[in-house]
Amino acid sequence: MMTKKTTSASSAFLILFLCQMITALEVPLDPILLKELSQPPTITQQSPKDYIVDPRENIVIQCEAKGKPPPSFSWTRNGTHFDIDKDARVTVKPNSGTLVINIMNGGKAEAYEGVYQCTARNERGAAISNNIVIRSSRSPLWTKEKVEPKHVREGDPLVLHCSPPVGLPPPIIFWMDNSFQRLPQNERVSQGLNGDLYFSNVKPEDTREDYICYARFNHTQTIQQKQPISVKVFSMDSLNETISANLSDTDFYGAKPLTERRPTLLTPVGSTSNKVELRGNVLLLECIAEGLPTPVIRWIKEGGELPINRTFFENFKKTLKIIEVSEADSGKYKCVARNPLGSTHHTITVTVKAAPYWITAPRNLVLSPGEDGTLICRANGNPKPNISWLTNGVPIAIAPEDPSRKVDGDTIIFSDVQERSSAVYQCNASNEYGYLLANAFVNVLAEPPRILTPANKLYQVIANNPALLDCAFFGSPVPEIEWFKGVKGSILRGDLYVFHDNGTLEIPVAQKDSTGTYTCVARNKLGKVQNEVHLEVKDPTMIIKQPEYKIIQRGGQVSFECTIKHDPTLIPAITWVKDNGELPDDERFIIHKDSLAIMNVTDKDDGTYTCVANTTLDSVSASAVLTVVDRPNPPFDLELTDQLERSIQLSWIPGYDNKSPITNFVIEYEDGMHEPGVWHYQTEVLGTQTTVQLKLSPYVNYSFRVIAVNEIGRSQPSEASEQYLTKAAKPDENPSGVQGIGSEPDNLVIIWEPLKGFQSNGPGLQYKVSWRQKDVGDEWTSVIVANVSKYIVSGTPTFVPYEIKVQALNDLGYAPEPAEVIGHSGEDLPMVAPGNVQVHIVNSTLAKVHWDPVPLKTVRGHLQGYRIYYWKVQSLSKRRRRHVEKKILTFSGNKTHGMLPGLEPYSSYKLNVRVVNGKGEGPASSDKLFKTPEGVPSSPSFLKITNPTLDSLTLEWGLPTHPNGVLIAYTLKFQPINSTHELGPLVEIRIPANETSLILSNLNYSTRYKFYFYAQTSVGAGSQITEEAVTIMDEAGILPPAVGAGKGYSETLFATSPVIHTVHPTFYKVRPVYPRIRNVTASSAETYANISWEYEGPDHMNFYVEYGVAGSKEDWKKDIVNGSRSFFVLKGLTPGTSYKVRVGAEGLSGFVSSEDVFETGPAMASRQVDIATQGWFIGLMCAVALLILILLIVCFIRRNKGGKYPVKEKEDAHADPEIQPMKEDDGTFGEYSDAEDHKPLKKGSRTPSDRTVKKEDSDDSLVDYGEGVNGQFNEDGSFIGQYSGKKEKEPAEGNESSEAPSPVNAMNSFV
Repeated sequence: MMTKKTTSASSAFLILFLCQMITALEVPLDPILLKELSQPPTITQQSPKDYIVDPRENIVIQCEAKGKPPPSFSWTRNGTHFDIDKDARVTVKPNSGTLVINIMNGGKAEAYEGVYQCTARNERGAAISNNIVIRSSRSPLWTKEKVEPKHVREGDPLVLHCSPPVGLPPPIIFWMDNSFQRLPQNERVSQGLNGDLYFSNVKPEDTREDYICYARFNHTQTIQQKQPISVKVFSMDSLNETISANLSDTDFYGAKPLTERRPTLLTPVGSTSNKVELRGNVLLLECIAEGLPTPVIRWIKEGGELPINRTFFENFKKTLKIIEVSEADSGKYKCVARNPLGSTHHTITVTVKAAPYWITAPRNLVLSPGEDGTLICRANGNPKPNISWLTNGVPIAIAPEDPSRKVDGDTIIFSDVQERSSAVYQCNASNEYGYLLANAFVNVLAEPPRILTPANKLYQVIANNPALLDCAFFGSPVPEIEWFKGVKGSILRGDLYVFHDNGTLEIPVAQKDSTGTYTCVARNKLGKVQNEVHLEVKDPTMIIKQPEYKIIQRGGQVSFECTIKHDPTLIPAITWVKDNGELPDDERFIIHKDSLAIMNVTDKDDGTYTCVANTTLDSVSASAVLTVVDRPNPPFDLELTDQLERSIQLSWIPGYDNKSPITNFVIEYEDGMHEPGVWHYQTEVLGTQTTVQLKLSPYVNYSFRVIAVNEIGRSQPSEASEQYLTKAAKPDENPSGVQGIGSEPDNLVIIWEPLKGFQSNGPGLQYKVSWRQKDVGDEWTSVIVANVSKYIVSGTPTFVPYEIKVQALNDLGYAPEPAEVIGHSGEDLPMVAPGNVQVHIVNSTLAKVHWDPVPLKTVRGHLQGYRIYYWKVQSLSKRRRRHVEKKILTFSGNKTHGMLPGLEPYSSYKLNVRVVNGKGEGPASSDKLFKTPEGVPSSPSFLKITNPTLDSLTLEWGLPTHPNGVLIAYTLKFQPINSTHELGPLVEIRIPANETSLILSNLNYSTRYKFYFYAQTSVGAGSQITEEAVTIMDEAGILPPAVGAGKGYSETLFATSPVIHTVHPTFYKVRPVYPRIRNVTASSAETYANISWEYEGPDHMNFYVEYGVAGSKEDWKKDIVNGSRSFFVLKGLTPGTSYKVRVGAEGLSGFVSSEDVFETGPAMASRQVDIATQGWFIGLMCAVALLILILLIVCFIRRNKGGKYPVKEKEDAHADPEIQPMKEDDGTFGEYSDAEDHKPLKKGSRTPSDRTVKKEDSDDSLVDYGEGVNGQFNEDGSFIGQYSGKKEKEPAEGNESSEAPSPVNAMNSFV
């Protein structure tokens, strides 16, 4: 336990519970304790020592006291007993000592002036109040006096005396005119502390008749007015006129002119004065000077500095004010008045005296019998105060003796006190400037311990913070306090706890394990008592995601996040403040649970935003600064200086940068003569520059403007500068882009880029065009043309080089000599065809062509290259002709060979070669015939599996779409798949090329098989097609064939009959393939789209369609499909917009199709008729929809007949059996791979209507070899090419054309 053992400490502690002094901190008493404990009187409220009362109101002299038992009151007046009962006007408030003197009904306040003192007494002592001096307020009238007008010469000083009547308290003085307007004051005219009005020098405008001094008496709320004072100021000019009108020239030569003079002091008088002020008061020192010009006042303290933060200058620095003065402010203060003619000064010696003030005021003592104690009364002042003691209001020297006390100057020592020692002691400290009186009681009590803190009080604190558990107690003697944790815990000791003298237990750093019940035990020699309190330690509130610094452009929106973590038993409240104040009441501020959003940000939103999270126990906050930026304001005040013929200086003032520094300025100009209203870029300078030297062109009427640029953007342009017209001059430059080309074989067209208006440098811009044939020695032929950009020379030879030049000139002369350029007259078609055309076959799809170049003279123009025309004549495998599609490849430059890519194998081709110049193509070479060798075939056009039985299946197939040679055989491979999706042994069968069907026997019943089928030529095997089928389970369960189609997968479901097999092949795992949604397709119009899909899986599923704008991050929009349909119409779409769409099934979490993308049609022009609103179209669409619905119902009935089986995706779902490793020991295959199960079908692929699987046609792209007419070639013969649009009709071949997909095929296609 940590309690002080000294008597003074014990008494100090008891004060917290028992005393409430007028000069000490008041601590509320426990109400139960107050009812039971005796206490000497304590004065709690009294009137001020110097009490000035309003004579129009009742006098109330306060005296309130407390004690147990309640005290009685008595009064003295002027040192003698004041018998209240003998004066009918005097009453005492009930249960109080406050006097009320009724003077409202004929009484006079002056009759009750005097010194009053109150005494509060009970059985344990008597307390007394201060001596209260009662004085009545007075507001006397001004004495009548005759006020003489003031006549003063301009420039002279003047003092208007106020001399107010003496009032109580002194009045407040101010000067006004007849209109009750305060007279203006300044450095020249001001009011002194005594109320007088001082003029350092007068001016004619000071002339007026209503200078009125007013005295305001606050206590009586009255204002007294002095008689108006008239002031007449004579100016020197008017005075001379008056004198000259009344006196002759010989008598008077006029008043002296207005002369300046050095300062002199109007107040205080003399060079020195003295001032005494009391400690703690306000020190006012004044110096007012006269002089012409008006002097300026300056204050200094000799040997020191004026006190900082306590010194103020008033009345235009004529008054020095120091607040809360102390002895350290004593010294000499000098005021210096100065004007241009000299200075004067005055020194004021300040002495600071002090009324008594407390160093240690006596404090109440509560002691138990037999204890010791002291009362200490220490005060200071200047001069040093005298200390005297009283007991129960009687000087201690004549008071009854008490053997337990001993007076030792400012201390009374108590020893072995008894209950009779209880009394109230008064300490009086006084000197010539005032006194202090303090009451302090000694209360001797014998009381067992009491704990005042409520039982089972709950304390809640935040972890890692101090926990203070109260144990407010009382007892006499002072009890000892001990703390325990838990019901049977040991006494708390050690560094983990702090034990305060008032009984409080402090846990400096409370942790979670500090939670529990704590017991406080108080004991003294008279007894023991205990109390339990409970502590709960909570997790701290934390901001785990704080708002971050944001820079936002004006008009944008910003969001601050504030995510908190808190104790689950506490309820947090999050508030946002801006710059430590409330958020603006603006709907733009939106507060969410964990964030603050500000919409349409303005400049006023700039500042610091703080998120404050409050609980009942703690508060945390986090701040972030929002900086609102914007494009800079435009520059202004453009000025043109240093104006020369070819340069000028432009300067400007930057506009506000809106908190984003200006990085550069852009200077633009307008040519008001040639292009009015059009602004051109001139130059650009750094953002730190505000001037620039600009180069100018002759004969331009310039205006300039400046644009400021920062990181946000460009400002609005500044206002245009004044115009500046430069002088005309000869052109500085000639036209650019001079060329000579021919439009016809017999002409030369000379073209150039004309000079712009400001480049003309003067009026009358023209061009001198000159030409001559190159290398023949001809003279220049010249012509001067107007301001145009073309000149045609006729009658020239075909494609001849010419030297050309174009020179600018104007009315002031020619531009410098222009440079010469080489041009050519017009071209004509080439005359001869390339010869010796040879073809070298590289492989079945690539050939190399060689030819001899034509002589350059026969080209008759710029050689652009050679062009090869080639076309397929016949496919050697089909022996049927097809549409002739001529293809063109162009080889730039003087090439003699090129590559022909993308040829079809085993075909016959023809080609010819032509030379090309700028005019066109020359004659073609003779056609060259060549043939391509065989290649590998494409996959069979289809593979159908029909007639399933218990142990057999029938396979039918079609020829490859592109045999690419002579077929020599087909290869069929198949293997079983068991119910756990494992693959069995692979069987291979070779089939002659002339077969188109095959019956497989000896198969297992009710077994799924996977088939791989491909064709072969002499070159090798082609692409394979895959299919799956199931043998039937019994004769009644036969399902109709259903073959999937597409390049990726086809699927067929069959039933089998029960047949017992004794052979059990080894199987390997594959993945199940259903349920699934596939083949999501979209057919779109302007504002709607028809979405269809295929579904495999359990019946009676409810579907939904999700869609959104492609590339957008917005959430998917969801529409529910009515029933189990497999189509849906999306309405209300935006024309010309790309959408993404997917289909899902209700109840299957995460079960959705792959995405498809479609684009709505463009919006129709308003003048077009909306076909969707036509009656015939609506009827037609309804009929089509009904037909499709019937087809879909039939399809679903057929697919669902006879039970359900797992369905596998087509072709790439199982790995190619050629790459499956064979195990040497048992002949089985390795694990089945399904890595490509989810590869999507190529966009646009569909299954043909004959339920067969067709391979897509695709020609090899020429992008790696050739180009169109303008194509480029590499030296090795490779090139980039494109097909020409030219076609020649030939008889069509069999199945080359593609078929449009039908709705039924769409149902069977895979995604």
